Amino acid sequence: MHHSIEIDHLTFSYPDGTLALNDVSLNIAPGEKVALVGPNGAGKSTLILHLNGILNGAGNIRVCGMEVNKKNLGQIRSSVGLVFQSPEDQLFSPTVFDDVAYGPLYQGLPTAEVHVRVEEALAAVHMEKYQKRVSHHLSMGEKKRIAIATVLSMRPEVLVFDEPTAGLDPRARRSLIHLLQELPLTMLVSTHDMLLVQEIFPRMIVLDEGRVVADGSTADLMSDSSFLETHGLEKLRL
Repeated sequence: MHHSIEIDHLTFSYPDGTLALNDVSLNIAPGEKVALVGPNGAGKSTLILHLNGILNGAGNIRVCGMEVNKKNLGQIRSSVGLVFQSPEDQLFSPTVFDDVAYGPLYQGLPTAEVHVRVEEALAAVHMEKYQKRVSHHLSMGEKKRIAIATVLSMRPEVLVFDEPTAGLDPRARRSLIHLLQELPLTMLVSTHDMLLVQEIFPRMIVLDEGRVVADGSTADLMSDSSFLETHGLEKLRL
């Protein structure tokens, strides 16, 4: 059985010479929900953008058993659903239906199948009645759900999130946490929200200055105050 995500010795520098990822290796098993944490500038977003080929560093990456390369890119982008921090980056169509239908239509699926995919994806995020709504008139919490639905309509094996709770009020945040708990997919979530990590993710990977400095049990890592402080992470008060 393959891992959902396998990263071996990934190194990446930006054109200005900034070393963003330095020899990163990690594996995530099917069905695992893993948090990726670290201070600003640690390389979390850079790492995520490698998982469906937006960025391309030195090293090997396999997702869902496929090597991330130009030949496999179409299939990889269907298998790995990337949900950006800002829903505005994913919602650009006249209606919610059009946004969620975009991926399946782009894949060339027949109209009947596209409708099935849209209904299925909106049901998964509890937004079934929103098909005819205009995405830009929705609240931030609703937009985040629709952005997730645009990815679910492709029936991915893996969901990757960049700061999913950013910009949400407490009620919308709580609602999103419930949704992430419900979704039965492999998940890698980059976040600063340590309460979210504690609540959902049994495993935590800590990135700092482009390197994996810890990969282990969330409970164990959260209980080590000096470690958290060294790597710019917030200690939760119980």
